[in-house]
Formats: sequence, structure tokens, C-alpha cells
Amino acid sequence: MLETVYSRGGDNTRRLAFLDWSRGLAVIIMLQGHVFHAFSRNDLREQGPYLLSQLMGGQGPAIFLFLTGITLAFLLDRRERQGLGPAARWKAALGRAGYLWTLAFLFRSQLWLFAYPGSGWRDLLKVDILNCMGFAIALFSLAGLLTTRQRVRACAIAGAVIAAAAPLVSAVDWSWMPAPFSAYFVPNYAAFAFFPWASFIAFGLSAGSILRLAGSQDTARLMLWGALGGLVLVMGGEYFSNLPYSVYSKSEYWLNSPGLVVVKLGVILLVVPFAWLWCEHVAPGWSMVKQLGTTSLIVYWVHIELVYGRWLGLWHQTLTAAQCAAAAVALVALMVGVSVMRSRWGRAARPAVVPRGERPDLALALQASGE
Repeated sequence: MLETVYSRGGDNTRRLAFLDWSRGLAVIIMLQGHVFHAFSRNDLREQGPYLLSQLMGGQGPAIFLFLTGITLAFLLDRRERQGLGPAARWKAALGRAGYLWTLAFLFRSQLWLFAYPGSGWRDLLKVDILNCMGFAIALFSLAGLLTTRQRVRACAIAGAVIAAAAPLVSAVDWSWMPAPFSAYFVPNYAAFAFFPWASFIAFGLSAGSILRLAGSQDTARLMLWGALGGLVLVMGGEYFSNLPYSVYSKSEYWLNSPGLVVVKLGVILLVVPFAWLWCEHVAPGWSMVKQLGTTSLIVYWVHIELVYGRWLGLWHQTLTAAQCAAAAVALVALMVGVSVMRSRWGRAARPAVVPRGERPDLALALQASGE
């Protein structure tokens, strides 16, 4: 859940609006997935609409994490262009990790407080996607020691290694370690563990570095090659995942399979070029999807409380598929309203004079570009 990303002062800021659109699409995917998960009747959870909803919902976090990697790459490249050395870039990335971890703690604390006394102390330690971002970026801060060009290859390799190692990590007996700690890196259906989810941040770091090295005139070519690469990854991931044999002694496709990571990465590489084409040539102005992407943190925070909190608790696990679909549409509309109000409040709070190329709202939640 990262906010609007802008390029350097001399670039056209609309060029990166497609990242907001991609993030907004992930928000919509997330909203419908959570609605079905929270409100669908238990006897309908083996049927098509629910399964399709959750299948789509699994793509949302991958997009968020990939875009987190892209914006971290922008931050590191910007510091490099400013003449800062490797140690300073490393510290900047560590600062980002600390910021995300702080947000994660505040988020869990608010949910715990609003659910009290029905909430237990272990709820404060749940490893959500913000925790995954903070933990992964703390480790990936070492990428700040590299140049932007070096990060392209190094981070791509790191992503592949993390994805490939996930089944091996699952095969180890971690019962000796307290669950709140092991949840940070051992694949778990109830948490966003480093293996394999952090691989998307690493791939995003690589992709973001490529975007920063390329000029505006190369964007169209990059998007074309990205889409072609996405198609290859989706087809290749599906093919190898369906082979009757595996190099792993134990692997679960929906939990720790490198094949699933490859497929999700391929889908991302199809979504981002489509978003670029849409924002650059079809609808460059305001859109609902792009609006949601620019305020994804507040949307994430508010909707989790609404969907899983006490507010709508009477509807939990009681709705049909059609009712869930209607509730998802209503929630998206409500979150668009929240997003618009958040944007208007942000514009009203900005100073009158802003240095060229700088974002004025640095303190706003999850400003991830480092601008």
C-alpha cells in the first residue's frame, strides 16, 4: 500500500501515473476478496464465485509488494543521483523499513483496541503485509550499497532465490521457535512471510532500477517487452507447476510454490504495461482506479476495520455470492469517496510554494518515492 510515485523533477509526472493505476487495481482486487472472505456463507466457500474471488484476491498483495520494490528502487536511485554514498543510501532504506514497521504496529494496535475485549494480545503480533514490507526492506536495504545498474541483476537474482527457497524453508521443523517470530519468514497461510512474498519486492527493486535507467523515450519499448515477458512467465509457470514430478520433496502450490510466484509475477508484468497504455493513451485524466491507488494506505486501513471489525459483524459468514458481490461494489464506492476526501484534505494542507520536482506531502502515510 504505497502512495503516488513521481519521477525526478525534470520528468513528466504523468509518465508514472500507471503505477497508481496498477496499485488501484490491486486495491479493488483486495476489497472484493476481503468482502467475500468475511461475509460469504460457509456452505458456499467451495463454489465458483468464492473460489474465483479468492484466486483473484491472491494477486493483490503481490502487486502491492512489487510496487513497494519499485518505489524503493526510486528512492535509492534518487539518493545516488544526489551524490550520496552507499552508507547513506543504506541508511535511507533502513529509515523506510522503520517507517513501515511503525505503521504496521500502529495498524495492529488500532485493530486490537477497537476489538477489545474480544481481542487477544497475540493479535498485536500478527504478521500482516505492512510487517512483511518492513522486514523485507530492512534486509533489502543492503541493496543501497550497490549502484542502480548493479541492482537490476542482483535483485532479480535475489527474488529468484527467495522464491526457490520457500519450499525448503517449509520443510524445516521450526516448532522450536515462537510462532510470532517464525511467521516472519516461514511460509504460512495466515501471514505474509518473507518466503516467498518478499520475492516480489526484490523483483520490483530490479524493475524499478530498470525504469530509472531508461529514458522516457524507452518506456513504450520497456512496456512491450514487459508484457511479452509476462506472457512467457504465466505460461511457463503453469507448465512447470503441472509437471508430474518436482525437485522438492515437499511443496504446496498455494503456499510456497516457486511456480505460483512465477505466474503472479507474469500477471504483474501484464498489468503494469496495460496500466501504462491506459493512462498514457486511453484515459490520462482522473479515474476511479487511479484515485484509489493514490491513497491506498487509508483505504486499506479503513476497509479492514469495516470488513473484519464489529461494524458489520452481523453479516459475517451470512451472505450469498450475489449479496457479497453487491457488498463489494458498495465498499469500492465508499472507499472511492474516502479516497477523494483524503486527496482533497491533502491538497488543502499543502504549502503554497513547493520547490520544483518535490512532493509537498512528505509526511503523508507511505509516501514511498522518496521525493
